[in-house]
Amino acid sequence: MTLVALLILAVTSQADPAVALQPVVSGFSSPVSIAHAGDSRLFVVEQAGTIRIYDGTRILPAPFLDIRSLVRSGGEQGLLGLAFHPRYQENGFFYVNYTDVRGDTMIARYRVSATDPDRADPGSGQQVLTVDQPFTNHNGGQLQFGPDRYLYIGLGDGGSGDDPGNRAQNPGELLGKILRIDVDASVPYSVPPSNPFVSRSGARPEIWAAGLRNPWRFSFDRLTGDLWIADVGQGSFEEIDFQPAMSIGGENYGWRRMEGTHCHIPSSSCNDGSLVLPVIEYGHGGGACSVTGGYVYRGTRSPRLNGTYFYGDYCTGAIFGAVRDATGGLTSRRLIDSGFNVSTFGEDAAGEVYVANYRNGFLFRIVDTAPLSPRRRSVRK
Repeated sequence: MTLVALLILAVTSQADPAVALQPVVSGFSSPVSIAHAGDSRLFVVEQAGTIRIYDGTRILPAPFLDIRSLVRSGGEQGLLGLAFHPRYQENGFFYVNYTDVRGDTMIARYRVSATDPDRADPGSGQQVLTVDQPFTNHNGGQLQFGPDRYLYIGLGDGGSGDDPGNRAQNPGELLGKILRIDVDASVPYSVPPSNPFVSRSGARPEIWAAGLRNPWRFSFDRLTGDLWIADVGQGSFEEIDFQPAMSIGGENYGWRRMEGTHCHIPSSSCNDGSLVLPVIEYGHGGGACSVTGGYVYRGTRSPRLNGTYFYGDYCTGAIFGAVRDATGGLTSRRLIDSGFNVSTFGEDAAGEVYVANYRNGFLFRIVDTAPLSPRRRSVRK
């Protein structure tokens, strides 16, 4: 007689996730950036010039770094970016991007204290790069180490409206660009020989990509290495630009010739085929005004969110998610109306994604709150 046994297996449902904001901690002052150092801590950048640590249970009372005396803060100026060296556990180096007291962009390197891992050495600061800012807005601010371990720096077009100096399209200017530098080969830095403008006469060799108005947060997908860039628009359109991991750099994302997918200056015949158009665009209807870039989710708490690129709008508080389908097409949808000013997203060492409320200093984790619905299927043996 044949013995037939029935094995019941529970399988995770593929139903759509229910995306929500899970409160984590409150008490930050004007948070503008979130980073991690490869461990369980979150480092939150406060615009006035301090970096605070959330250790998983509380915000530590003493700041990790306090450089308020060096920072001009207010409007779009301040301490704007933070990145930890890929070998931070060995060398203790981290990098900050801030507006100095003259109003210019300063990229500086600091080192953690030799005696306290929760405090930086305030006297260890070394200037890496200074960029003149002709106006007070469009400072960019993002710092990220790429999969290649080079430091990427986001710079706005220098400010005012409509990029009056046409700096974003000028390869002889650093403004309106993403830069790529090597902070290990020499001090303060060297230019990677594979940068796209190294051999171009009159161009700044630090440039990796051009044609950006004010890249307010870019990030690398930790799984694929793809680069996602949120670029704040002028008066009508916000955009997300995309650079695949195999890119050799040199992309021109269009500003000021284009705002999103639309001709801007000039008002027609603006794209000769050399520009890279955004993969996502949205207009200013309903009060939208300023995109805030985020991260591709690669955590484990909410597996159905895997591969979702999260971004938001500062003015409306809307949070969006973009996913690729089986054919590679990208679909974006509005997921959450947060009701607050979305100033920054962040990622922890485990790939969980966070978002900050600029006004009241609250930090949230993005989660899937829908239950994993098991279904049953029979396997005979």
